[in-house]
Amino acid sequence: MKLTFTRLLVTTVLATGIAIPTSAQANGQIGAGTTSDPTKPGEDDNGPDETAARRDDIVVTGTRIVSPNYKSAAPILTVTAADIAAQGAITIEEVLNRLPQVAPNAEQSYNDGDGRQRVKLRNLGYERTLTLVDGLRMGLQNGLDVGIIPGDLVERIDVLSGGASSVYGSDAVAGVINYVMKSDFDGINLSGNYNFFNHDNRENAVTAAARKVGLRYPRGMTNDGARGNATLAVGKSLFDGMLNVSAFGSYRFAELLRLGERSTAACEVVQSDPKSADLNCSPATYTQVGTIIPLSGQNANQILVNNPDGSGTFLPRNSPGTFATPYDTTAYQRELSRINAGGFVTLKLSDAFEVHTSTLYYRSKSQTESLNQNFSRLNYVGQVPYQVNCDNPFLSASQAQVLCATRAGTSTSVPIDVRFRFDSIRAPAQRYVSDGFRQTLTFRGALLDNAWHYDISGMYSRNTSTTKYRSSPDRDRTARSLLVANRNGVPTCLSVIDGKDPACVPFNAFRPYNASQELQDYLYNAQDATEGSVSRLIQGLATVSGNLGKYGIRSPLSEDGVAIALGTEFRQELFRGVSNQSAKQQGLGPDRKYTQNIWEANVEVQVPLVQDKPWTRDLQINAGYRVSKYNRLESHFATWKVEGIWAPIDDITFRGSFNKSQRAPTVIEAQQALDVSYSTGSYMDPCASSPNPDYNPSKPASRLLPPTASLAACQATGLPANLYGSESLYCLDGCTIRGGGSGLTPETAYTKTFGVILQPRFLPGLSVSLDRFLIDLEDSIGYSAASDYLNGCLSVRIDYFCRGVIRNPGTGTLSSPTQGDPTAGFILQGTRNGYRNKTHGWDIQGSYALGLGGAGKLNFGFNGSLATLFGGQDTPDSPQRRCQGYLGRFCGEGFPKWSHGLNTTYTTPDEVAQLYVNWRYVGPMTYTSQVTNPSLGLPVDLSQVRSFYDRMPAFNYMDVSASFNVAKRFVLRFSVNNLFDKDPPIVPGSRAQDFLIRSNTVFRYDLLGRQINVGASVKF
Repeated sequence: MKLTFTRLLVTTVLATGIAIPTSAQANGQIGAGTTSDPTKPGEDDNGPDETAARRDDIVVTGTRIVSPNYKSAAPILTVTAADIAAQGAITIEEVLNRLPQVAPNAEQSYNDGDGRQRVKLRNLGYERTLTLVDGLRMGLQNGLDVGIIPGDLVERIDVLSGGASSVYGSDAVAGVINYVMKSDFDGINLSGNYNFFNHDNRENAVTAAARKVGLRYPRGMTNDGARGNATLAVGKSLFDGMLNVSAFGSYRFAELLRLGERSTAACEVVQSDPKSADLNCSPATYTQVGTIIPLSGQNANQILVNNPDGSGTFLPRNSPGTFATPYDTTAYQRELSRINAGGFVTLKLSDAFEVHTSTLYYRSKSQTESLNQNFSRLNYVGQVPYQVNCDNPFLSASQAQVLCATRAGTSTSVPIDVRFRFDSIRAPAQRYVSDGFRQTLTFRGALLDNAWHYDISGMYSRNTSTTKYRSSPDRDRTARSLLVANRNGVPTCLSVIDGKDPACVPFNAFRPYNASQELQDYLYNAQDATEGSVSRLIQGLATVSGNLGKYGIRSPLSEDGVAIALGTEFRQELFRGVSNQSAKQQGLGPDRKYTQNIWEANVEVQVPLVQDKPWTRDLQINAGYRVSKYNRLESHFATWKVEGIWAPIDDITFRGSFNKSQRAPTVIEAQQALDVSYSTGSYMDPCASSPNPDYNPSKPASRLLPPTASLAACQATGLPANLYGSESLYCLDGCTIRGGGSGLTPETAYTKTFGVILQPRFLPGLSVSLDRFLIDLEDSIGYSAASDYLNGCLSVRIDYFCRGVIRNPGTGTLSSPTQGDPTAGFILQGTRNGYRNKTHGWDIQGSYALGLGGAGKLNFGFNGSLATLFGGQDTPDSPQRRCQGYLGRFCGEGFPKWSHGLNTTYTTPDEVAQLYVNWRYVGPMTYTSQVTNPSLGLPVDLSQVRSFYDRMPAFNYMDVSASFNVAKRFVLRFSVNNLFDKDPPIVPGSRAQDFLIRSNTVFRYDLLGRQINVGASVKF
């Protein structure tokens, strides 16, 4: 491992006994969660200081009613500070990724992300998971980054399943994640954490594919991917606890880890024959030895490479020693540094008046590497070929003969394409910088003998994100650098000789391993491309909560009275995107600004009907109603909830809820849907015959490749049978894409949950809950790419998809001018309302505390989720997709039918030491290519049924940790995640399967191997 300054800093901190919070708590280990009442904070030693001032305000997730006896009818899973500590997690995202209810992701890490951390419940998307901090919105949905939350300052995380729009407003469709912070504490806490991956790069099917083409790959044990953090928190209570002031600062880092540093990602593999176990590496056309493609003469369109021995001859593509993989520098874990800072102030003058303010700030810098290469002619508008003069001194006689034939040695120029990787020169970095600021101010108190509580809160959140790319190589400069002649025996650009470009540097594209930094500087002369965005949310909220029991308004069978909450809310959303001129020239988008205002009002009521009767211990109903008005929508919409709780005896409680939740279009979605634009994409018409890149003049029939789609499929796209396979259908610059042009309406989710909680008195310490959830989403808002319409029409031939493929009358082409407003000759793309999605399943949670007398105690925690239905339905005429237990086309990364976490914690009698074991189980999944039953609503293609790599097996992971608490002031922790260093499953063509990463696998698994963590904390 590299010894960087940041690593030395953090390890020095650890060496002096400074690090993360303390021992794991009884029933809240990560992967299992708790089933205890989330309104009762646990006895947690992990806070910034165990002498934390007691908070009189308890943050209750799922309601605005202030009631000491409030009971939630919706399932709430709680992750405690102890759970975070047990895992040795560096980010909040990775903590929640282990919950079965969460679709795992790692945006802050992998190469194609933008560095943000977001969480999605039930695999229904980030935009349908409402994220709160202490009951207020974290920020604008489009700009969310949970990285603003310091993990060491989290008291607990409440995960509420199901809709909650009547309480919190739009976006709470799949559920709510509420981060409750440790905002009041006394003392000083200094903490730190350091971990790395300890992995054995074993031989596997990917390494076998790499060996076939001569690629190098890692072997044996390695320690890499180091990450760490250090946090300082200070707080002080003054004036007998009337005032508490606290502040914190933290630093986090992660080291770069490339795909090529794992044997399972040595190259991106594909399965060419679904009946064969043999895998092949996907080749790059950009090579280290240099790729040359003649565009005229008898060798036209052949992909050739320079001989790696430097002999000045051409070889066929992928000859021994010339193979290149396009993604070896792609980041598995990006290089990252992040600072967090903030503070909390609470001033309580009396029960009637309290002021609370919080500040959160972060700044994150990360970077990934890009391939160092020139650009093919295909990357530029018009795709004009490069030219090389046939007397170019860099050309050998053999090469000149291949390119120029009888014109070899003359000053005549011939068209070519050049694709060259400059691997010996430092790879350019793509840099990401994110800044976030969040400020809240709350006035609250109790009035009229505590019968009424008021809460007036304001929140301001602003996130900025800037991405800096290296500019594209200048097309004209590349062209000039390839036209070279001898001047006084020195290869010199023709543009230097004629004075048109005295700065031109000759490009020797005909020898392998070009390493000219001077050429690089010449080609990449433009300003770096920069694009950025600003997301801002202003929230104002006023709530009055009353206990009407104070006025005798109660059921005659209940001790507690009716409780009510009335609220009003205003939100202002702003998104602004900017880019410099270089970015605009690369097509990264114009400057833009979108705004949206929302006004809402809501009411909640809690009605205890029966309490403490011999025949019923508790019977209660809750209800809520909210009206929302968006200035971008023509009319208002309403959401509501009805809940019920019944405990016939103390041992058993039944609960159920029925919610109507809605999600209005975000400010970006609303504007993007309206804006109409035309562009050319990378899509080609699958009904056309296309030029064969490996064309051999001795076989004239191979000049064209046949259509990739069948005649019947192409007819479904509106193509006349007589045009099938016509070369005229070929989209030279890519087929035309029409984006936008549709108005959006809010999507609606009807969410039902019902379940039972068992807490048998004959088995003290046991709590088990079983809950059914049914989320039915209508008019779902989503982005449909051109490939969705095209592939959907070709494979399932449903009118909804086929209407998105609009061919030109007569010619049948999918090409039109991008200027003006063409009415045909394009594929649709953009954000639109779909039909419906359904997510159904069961959640099972449990905890058990077992005393061992003088031998200590054991605590068990369990959290499992069973998916019984997961998938979308595009139109009323199309079948409901059933993606539970499937992954691949039309199901994405999918959702296993069953997954769970089960942990056990042993605590010594003196509570000095704790040992923790966690079992994570991820159920098997099958590729959609294996579907033979049309009732699943997935395309059936028997020709694609695989004999190998047809499913993901079940995965079992074991995590262990040990912590030692000395005098409740110093804690030392060791933990190992993925104890047995299991490799992730191999997924051939992972990116082509609609997955997010090119590493031959998916995010749900531990991608980088065994992780070893050490941490410590000290309190003063």
